[in-house]
Parts: sequence; structure tokens; C-alpha cells
Amino acid sequence: GGGFLGTDGCHAVKGASERAKATLTYDTLRFEYEDFPETKEPVWILGRKYSVFTEKEEILLDVTSRLWFTYRKNFPAIGGTGPTSDTGWGCMLRCGQMIFAQALVCRHLGRDWRWIKGKRQMDNYFNVLNAFIDKKDSYYSIHQIAQMGVGEGKSIGQWYGPNTVAQVLRKLATFDTWSSLAVHIAMDNTVVMEEIRRLCQSNVPCAGAAACPALESDVLYNGCPEDVGLRERLNPWKPLVLLIPLRLGLTEINEAYIETLKHCFMMPQSLGVIGGKPNSAHYFIGYVGEELIYLDPHTTQPAVEPSDSGCLPDESFHCQHPPCRMNIAELDPSIAVGFFCNTEADFNDWCQQIKKLSLVRGALPMFELVERQPSHFSNPDVLNLTPGEAMQGGRAEGEPVPLGFWNSRGIT
Repeated sequence: GGGFLGTDGCHAVKGASERAKATLTYDTLRFEYEDFPETKEPVWILGRKYSVFTEKEEILLDVTSRLWFTYRKNFPAIGGTGPTSDTGWGCMLRCGQMIFAQALVCRHLGRDWRWIKGKRQMDNYFNVLNAFIDKKDSYYSIHQIAQMGVGEGKSIGQWYGPNTVAQVLRKLATFDTWSSLAVHIAMDNTVVMEEIRRLCQSNVPCAGAAACPALESDVLYNGCPEDVGLRERLNPWKPLVLLIPLRLGLTEINEAYIETLKHCFMMPQSLGVIGGKPNSAHYFIGYVGEELIYLDPHTTQPAVEPSDSGCLPDESFHCQHPPCRMNIAELDPSIAVGFFCNTEADFNDWCQQIKKLSLVRGALPMFELVERQPSHFSNPDVLNLTPGEAMQGGRAEGEPVPLGFWNSRGIT
């Protein structure tokens, strides 16, 4: 997941559209990006609609306010003796951190919250940021993700796909009692509403918690308030993080899915999409016209240490230049789409939007929404047959099946 290594040892970002070429000098972190195109097309950022002509500052402020996680160097060795940098292998892990950080921002700060350089931020902001800092006892640190990935068959330093990072984040979230999230990963291109309601309405710890003991004895320490029990009694619905791993084609994205994908960025529940180009992961936060807007983790920055006063220098966690863009047709077909539903009403609204989306002309559904688990899910023959066997081709480990190739009616 290391992007493309140039002859001078710097990573060169490729694949942005010709009009949005980026030149990055990583030693000095100087960025030269072309601004947004002057277009009447609306700009959509995680469920918010903007006009380039009248709201350019608001667009850039929204983008800058997202937590931006990049490669880091000189952090404490993973597992005590492992890597001290994730350059060249951690890009999908960083994208997983970004999509999950957006869920925590919505959970604790709200979608309207904005980061302004130099302005004092509230404690909850630093609590969210601390959950991702590069050290072993942060809930969603590169250390925790890399070590938890061993249970998913990934050795430390190995590249992840979107599904693997989603599975790992789901396991890690069980320890985050401060956020108290219900994390559901919808497999087989199917979102089962009954399963989600059962998960979100349950105050019993998730089944995954017992199955994955803490990696470090102090994993639960994160300096976060412990008023969780009271909050759960008052609010029987756990906020939902819904991640849907998908494969939207075999080797390149099927054009029939493009309109549906765009609509995902228009929903107020949108957490964006993790995916990218082959071997180069990005966090997609919106689109304009035929271009996706994304945050790119392929920049190596020094690891950040909290100061003696406990303050965290946070500027390097915010992308303070126009974001990258690339043509939507360049997207690798293997992605994971994310949504956040803070309340049951949010979830019901999301379900209604998905049902309406199936009626949009020219938009092929990326996944199915069903009330109950289809009976064929329990058929071991169906579960064990992979399209790799059917195609004599194969697919990457843990990758979902293209909906147009394999669905509840079998092979199409």
C-alpha cells in the first residue's frame, strides 16, 4: 500500500486527473495543488453540498477539519521490536483510521464541528485525536491495528485491503467504552436491518469483545471519561458505524455503479469511502463532477508526542491545502463504504434513502438492503463457493464479491 516510489526515494502521487496534478516534496511538506475547478457542478463533502463559486472557503474549511492520518516515522516500535515507521505499507491502515476518526468526530463533536488553526479546541477533540496517536495504548493506533491484524492473517508490515481494516477496526471498537459504538460490517453485499437493530439496541457487550482479548495490558487506558453506564441506560440505541466492503467490478469499476457511489457521498450519514488505486489507498470524502475528492496518506511525517503540559500539537493531523482529486473511473473496484447513524431515526432515514436509490434510473445498486437474513446465507455450499473458483481467476484475500457477479440468485 505504499503508493509509487520515485527514483529520488520520494513518493510520487499518480492518477489525479490531468487538471489536478499534485507535486509533493515530502522532506519539507510543501504542497502545490491546483484549486477546485470553476464549475457549476455542486461539490459534495460527506453529505454536505457546496458551490465552488460562493462557498470555496467553506469547502476548504470542511476538508481541513477532517482528521488526516499519514505515514509517520520514529514512533515507538510496534510490539516492542517491530517497525518504527509505516512508510510503504500503512496507507490502508491510515485510511481506516481516517474513516473511523470521522465516525468519532460525528459521535463526540458533531458533523458541524470545524477545526480552525490556532483556535483552542474542546477536550473531546483531543480525546478523539488521542485515540489514534501512534502509541500502543491508543484505541485505534497503528500499533493496535497492525497487531490486531495478525488475527486476520496479516503479518505486521503487510498491506491490508478495505475489508481487513474494517474487520480489525470492528474488533478494536469493542474496547472503546468512551465512544460505545455498535460497529457492523455488512458482508456478501447485503445489509440486514434486523441484525443492525439487534446490535444497536443491545447494551450487552458485543460478541467480539470476549473473542479478542486486549493486545496490551493497558489498552483500555486512554484518558477518556467513564460515564458510559449512565449514558447507555438513558439511550438504548448505540450509535452505529456501518461499513460495507464491496467489489464494484472485476479489474476496474463497472460504470453502472458510479451514480450509486456518488449518491453515497450525498447522504448526511456518509463517512466516505476507503479504497484507492491498485496498491495505493486513499480516503474518499466527496466528489465534484466526475472526480472523487480524497485525502492521501502518502506523506511521511514525524511521529507526534504530547508536550509536557499534555497538549498535543495537532496541525499535522489536518490537511491544510486543497484536497486531491482523481477521475472516478480510475477507482480500484475493491472499496468499503461507511455510514454513521447516531440515532435510530438516523438509521431509519438511511434505510429509506437506500430504498429510494434503487429507483434512480441508471444507478445499479451496490448492495442489497433486506429486513432479515436471507435463507441462502446459512447454506454452507453457497458460503464456501468463491467467485475465484467459478472464474478460475481468484481474488484478493478477504475481498467481497461483485454484486453483479454473485447475488442471492447465484451466479449471473
